[in-house]
Amino acid sequence: MTQKNLPQFPVGPFDFFALDVETANSARASICQIGVAGVRADRSIETWVTYVDPQTTDWSCTRILGITQSMVHQAPRLPEVLGLLGQQLENRIIYQHSGFDRSAIQAGCTLYGIDMPDWSWADSVQVARRAWPELRGYGGHGLASLKEALGLSFRHHDAGEDARAAAMVVIKAEEVWTSAQPLPHRKV
Repeated sequence: MTQKNLPQFPVGPFDFFALDVETANSARASICQIGVAGVRADRSIETWVTYVDPQTTDWSCTRILGITQSMVHQAPRLPEVLGLLGQQLENRIIYQHSGFDRSAIQAGCTLYGIDMPDWSWADSVQVARRAWPELRGYGGHGLASLKEALGLSFRHHDAGEDARAAAMVVIKAEEVWTSAQPLPHRKV
């Protein structure tokens, strides 16, 4: 897969995005899949996902993710993917579910010697903590716990599905939010 064979990014407009990455191993720079969920004004979600070749021989997370080295054969490398995403997500709110995704993108940029994209990051875990404080201590605000608590439907540890789930957390939080506590993608 070359850059020209990257999946076409969905056409907006979008109110905000959620992004998730999966890694081949415990090294944050070993990104092997990236998913982006775009949320429209009507709250419909369009998901974009691609495999990424992390150029590693350590695939210790395959047992969790199901992603193998052969699946990313000929997939684009991170700089190619960020070349596409950098333009699409510039000056937009990007939700991640915890700080892992941003730190993985940063680690990948450092590894390849490229600049970190200038994105405005927000954290759907923090949104969930404010919207549902009663979940603290009862499995917490991780995606697996929120899946059950909020009745979400998604396949965990797939970047596209997890990005979509993070977007759904934000959408559901909007339903319980007050105007006195706007979400990062809402202007006061």
